Amino acid sequence: MSGTAATVKKYLDLNGIEYSGEQAEKLAAYTDALLEANKSFNLTSVKTVEEAALLHIADCAAAVRYLRAGTLADVGSGAGLPAFVIAIMRPDIFVTAIDATGKKCDFIDGTARVLGLDNIFALCGRAEELGRKAEMRGRFDTCTARAVAELRILCELCLPLVKKGGLFAAMKGPKGDAEISGAGRALELLGGRVTSADTFELKGGAGLLRSVICIEKSGSTPPRYPRRFAVIKKNPL
Repeated sequence: MSGTAATVKKYLDLNGIEYSGEQAEKLAAYTDALLEANKSFNLTSVKTVEEAALLHIADCAAAVRYLRAGTLADVGSGAGLPAFVIAIMRPDIFVTAIDATGKKCDFIDGTARVLGLDNIFALCGRAEELGRKAEMRGRFDTCTARAVAELRILCELCLPLVKKGGLFAAMKGPKGDAEISGAGRALELLGGRVTSADTFELKGGAGLLRSVICIEKSGSTPPRYPRRFAVIKKNPL
């Protein structure tokens, strides 16, 4: 067992997350690839295996239980978080990692090949543009987003991609409840309904509170959404 794998297991165990030996090894290999690539171009502010195992791997793995089998779009995936953790922990989910930066998409696809993962690939593009394309709109069973934007903005970026009856899972910090109260109009306009909002402590650090907000695509998203990102950012719903 590698030192990285032992560290990954430590934080998964601390947080009561079930995994196989093969999954731990693949999570460790992804962690090593992430930290190595980060030396050449900026993928994460995290610099050590300990930090990555806790703040990235265990953090993302704690949200996996909320997800449904099927197709999943990870919006603003960056270096592939939570996309890689989902793909490794949930082979019943096929992950499309969406990011607008070519180097990050190249890293995702290259690392997926190295790890032998056939249920994840990168799609280089902007969510608000993809959500207006007929072949992408309403395509996914589930959508995730982590550390991308506030909830009312995320709803406009993510809900157009989700099938009616599907799920949008927003991974947030400790202020998730406050963001829900501010996103009421966006949810109403975009056809979303909050079904759960769980806040928990990420064990292994000091006071690391996380929340997962689950939003059902209960209605249809009007054709005018999503708008251009400059408009979304300037005038959130």
